[in-house]
Amino acid sequence: MRSSPVLYLVSYGLSLLGKGIAGVIMPLLVLDRTGDVLAAGVLATVSTATSAGVGVVGGLLVDRIDRRLVSSTADLLAAVAVAALPVVDALWGLDMTWFLVMAVLGAAVRAPGMTAHETLLPVVARLRGGPPVVLDRLLATRETLSNLLLLAGPGLGGLFVALFGLTPALLYLTAALSLLAAVMTRVIDPRAGAVTPAADAPGGAVRRAFGDLLVSWRFLAGSRIVLGATLVSSAFVAAISAMQTTLMPAYFTRENLPGLAGLTLSAFAAGSLLGSALFAASAGRVRRRTWFVIGMLGTLAGFAGIGSLAAPWVVLGSAALVGFTNAPAGAVLGVLTIEATPDEMRGRVLGAQNALLLGAPALTSAPLAAVAAGEGLLTAGLILAAVTAATAIAALLAPVFRSLDRPEPVKI
Repeated sequence: MRSSPVLYLVSYGLSLLGKGIAGVIMPLLVLDRTGDVLAAGVLATVSTATSAGVGVVGGLLVDRIDRRLVSSTADLLAAVAVAALPVVDALWGLDMTWFLVMAVLGAAVRAPGMTAHETLLPVVARLRGGPPVVLDRLLATRETLSNLLLLAGPGLGGLFVALFGLTPALLYLTAALSLLAAVMTRVIDPRAGAVTPAADAPGGAVRRAFGDLLVSWRFLAGSRIVLGATLVSSAFVAAISAMQTTLMPAYFTRENLPGLAGLTLSAFAAGSLLGSALFAASAGRVRRRTWFVIGMLGTLAGFAGIGSLAAPWVVLGSAALVGFTNAPAGAVLGVLTIEATPDEMRGRVLGAQNALLLGAPALTSAPLAAVAAGEGLLTAGLILAAVTAATAIAALLAPVFRSLDRPEPVKI
């Protein structure tokens, strides 16, 4: 039972649900206590930057310390950081300084925790036994759960605010979910978190750590499949982020339909939920290359519809199409990365990859907003569609993505 993927998925789901609820309550609290719309944006930017920065070095911990311990400790510390806010509010009152301090602390522990939890997945799949396709199904099931909670978490957060009012005490609930996630992670089979001891290297601790990081980055740059998966995923993450945070709010505000901006995220998440569930159900029966081609062509077509800004229903339908087709392609890229990465450096490689994925939106959101302000929304939309199309076409033509059912041999 302890090696059951159910335990892994439950711990993952509890952690993600807590973050989803907090993601609604925290910005509302910041706006309520500071009265500054910009403050919420600053808080989100600082949190993301912290996660990206810590993610670069957090992989070192994941490759050197029991991965169950890193994951559960991260959830425990995240619970403490969130639960501290109501206490601070009762004693001194919350202000922007406290929000920033707790956000930085939470983001700092979240990055290695997320990486540690990801490294547990292939070992849990191996302990589960069965054919190699178990990894595909487990990863797709995790992504299905993630998309489901992407819809449910913010909805529950809004419901709790409506029922109980906007109070910091609601954060105790998110802290409890993170605490339960930590407990469930500790119940997972200890073999899932075991790490291979690193060989002793000359020099001091800092020099060894720098050397280990350098090895992982060299591997990422030298492995065609891992580098390709990282670049394609980063490009799509950046495009989707720009769509959600910049293009859609501006477009629906211009159309006097601001409420539909949030519906775009729901349409994308619903499409992703259906796509990842279908991938999980068909794993082993539909070739990875087939899903990859569907994903690239569907994402290309979806962003073409979004970029055209032809009509609200076209934009919403296109967002659902992007989610539906991009989710299976993303699952394929995730499995390929896991298969191509040696277990002893998986934490560092996934940490570096997560850092790039977290930092990617910074390359698109501000420039796209500048284009939209200077040249108009349609120009910004067409540029976003063109960049996405170029990424999809390049991925389809890349030789490394042609034989996806035969993983690239591991090279160190």
